[in-house]
Amino acid sequence: MKLNKTSFTIAFFVLLLTHTVFGQKITGIVYDDNKTPLPGASVYVKGTPKGTVTDFDGKYEIEIDAKHQILVFSFVGFKTKEVNAKGKTVINVTLEQDSAALEEVVVVGMAKMERKSAVGAVAHFVIPNNESYATVKENDFKDVTKNPLSTFSVDVDKASYSNVRRHINNGNLPPIDAVRIEEMINYFKYDYQQPKGDVPFSINTELSTCPWNKNNLLLHVGLQGKDIPMEDLPPSNIVFLLDVSGSMNSPNKLPLLKSSLKLLLENLRPEDRVAIVVYAGNSGLVLPSTSCSEKKTIIDALESLSAGGSTAGGAGLKLAYKVANENFLKKGNNRIIMATDGDFNVGLSSNSEMEQLITSEREKGIAISVLGFGMGNYKDDKMEIIADKGNGNYAYIDNLLEARKVLVSEFGGTLYTIAKDVKFQLEFNPAHVSKYRLVGYENRLLNDEDFEDDTKDAGEIGAGHTVTALYEIIPSKNNEKNDRGLKYQTSELTNQALESNDLITLKLRYKKPDKNKSLLIEQSVKNTTVAINQTSDNFRFSASVAEFGMLLRNSKYLGTTTWESAYNLAKESKGNDEEGYRGEMIRLIKSAELLSTTVQE
Repeated sequence: MKLNKTSFTIAFFVLLLTHTVFGQKITGIVYDDNKTPLPGASVYVKGTPKGTVTDFDGKYEIEIDAKHQILVFSFVGFKTKEVNAKGKTVINVTLEQDSAALEEVVVVGMAKMERKSAVGAVAHFVIPNNESYATVKENDFKDVTKNPLSTFSVDVDKASYSNVRRHINNGNLPPIDAVRIEEMINYFKYDYQQPKGDVPFSINTELSTCPWNKNNLLLHVGLQGKDIPMEDLPPSNIVFLLDVSGSMNSPNKLPLLKSSLKLLLENLRPEDRVAIVVYAGNSGLVLPSTSCSEKKTIIDALESLSAGGSTAGGAGLKLAYKVANENFLKKGNNRIIMATDGDFNVGLSSNSEMEQLITSEREKGIAISVLGFGMGNYKDDKMEIIADKGNGNYAYIDNLLEARKVLVSEFGGTLYTIAKDVKFQLEFNPAHVSKYRLVGYENRLLNDEDFEDDTKDAGEIGAGHTVTALYEIIPSKNNEKNDRGLKYQTSELTNQALESNDLITLKLRYKKPDKNKSLLIEQSVKNTTVAINQTSDNFRFSASVAEFGMLLRNSKYLGTTTWESAYNLAKESKGNDEEGYRGEMIRLIKSAELLSTTVQE
C-alpha cells in the first residue's frame, strides 16, 4: 500500500512537472457578437511574449504554462476580453463591440468599405483603391561576366508582411506592389550566432539547392545584430508625432495608435523622456518633453486626443524636429516616432520636400521611425521614404499583437541603432557562378561605386535585429571559359578564380552610430553545398517566405513553386515558434491559396 501511494505521488509530481514545463495547448474560435468568426483577432498570453492571430476562419492555437494562464483577446473596434485558461483545452470567445465599433458600412476619411460575405462564413472588407505603393520591379538574373558585383543597402523594415497579413485576414489578396519579399523574410527572427568582440553583428551563410528550381542554388546570408541589455541602453529623447487628422477617425487607426504607444511606455525608464506633437489642420505641442517617471501624465495626454481636420504633415514634421532639437541628448537616443496612415495633403506634400527636411535632421543625429495604421487610404510609399531617409525603421500595426511585437518584444531593435549606413557588396566568382538574382531588395539597390562612398546613405541595424538576404544562383557549366560574345573584349578568368573554391567574396561596410567613417568586413563563401534536408530551419523557412511572396506577386521566377510546396516547406522548418508568428504565416498561406482560387473562379 505504501509503495502504491509513493508511486502515485511520484506520478502526480511528474505529471505536474510535465504540465508546467511543456505547457498546455489551447485552441478555439473568436467570434463577433453576431457569431461571425473574426480573422486577424489578437490572442496572447498575459505577462509573456507569446501570442498569435486568428486565421481566416477565426481559429487560433496557443500554448500556456502553469505560471501564465490568462489569455487576452482583442480586435479593433471590440472590447478586449481576458479569460482564465486554467484546466481548459478549448476556449471559444465572443467579443463585444465597443462604442466606436465598425458598423455595416465603415467610413475612413472620405472612403467607404462595405462589409460583404466571403468564402464560408467569414466577412471581409472590399477596400477602395485609394492606397498607394511604390512600384516594385522584380530583380532579374544578372550575368556574372557583365555584372560581377551585387551591391545593396540592408533593410530591417517589416511593414510589408503585416500589411499583407491585414489584406489576407480581411479576405483580399494584397496589391502586388505591397509585397516586398525582403520585408516579409525579415519579419521573422532567425537563430543566428551572436557577434563576438567589438563588431556589432555576425555574418552567417548557407548554400544549398534552390527549392523552387532544382537546377539552381540558393545562397542564404544572415546578419545578427548584437543584443544589448535594457539597463545598458542609452537614455532616450523621444517625440511622438501623431496624425490626428480626419483620416485617422477609425477604430483601427487612432484608438489602436493610443493602445500601441501605451505598450511602448511600459518599457521606457525614468531617464527616458517623451514629448507629444500632433498634426491635423494645424500642428501643435500637446505635451512638452516629460520624464517617463510621469507615465500617467503622458497617458492622459494620449487619451485626450481626437481626430478631425485635414493633414498638415509638413508642419507637424517641422515642429517635431524643433522639439527633438530643444531636448537633444548628446550621448542618447534622439528619435521621432511618427504614427500615421501616411495621408499628407496639406503642407510638405511632395516627397522631395520631405526628403530634404528629413535628411538634414538625420545628419544632426535625430532619427525618425514610422508606425503605419489603417486601411483604405493607406500611403505606404510616403511612409517608406520617411523611414528610409530618416535612419529609422518602418512597421505596419494591424492589431495590438503586432504593436507588442514591434514596441515591446523588439524594443531594442526598433529604437536603438547599433550600426548605420550598412551596405553589402558580393563579388561572384564566374568560375562557379553563371548568373545570380537577388530575391527582393528592389528598392534598396545601390550602384557599385556607392559601396565605398561614405556620403551615400544606407540602412540601419538596431539592437538584436536580424537581416536576411537570399540569392538564387545559376551555376557555371564551363569553369574555364566565359565568352560574352563581344567583338572587342574577352573575359579571361584569373588563375585565382579557376583554382579557388570561393563562390563569392562578401564585403560589408558599416558606420558606428556616432561616426561618419565606415568600417569594412570581408569574408569568402565556399562553393560547398549541403542537401536541402540538411540545412537549418533558418534556410528553409526563409525560402518558404520567399516562395509565399513570389506566389503573391505572381513572380515569373516561381519555377516549381506551388501553394502546397510553400506550405510544406514552412511547416517542415517551423522550428521553435514560441511566439507563434511562423505558425501564423503557415495559416496565411492556406488562406491566400483559398483566396487565389476564389479570384480565379
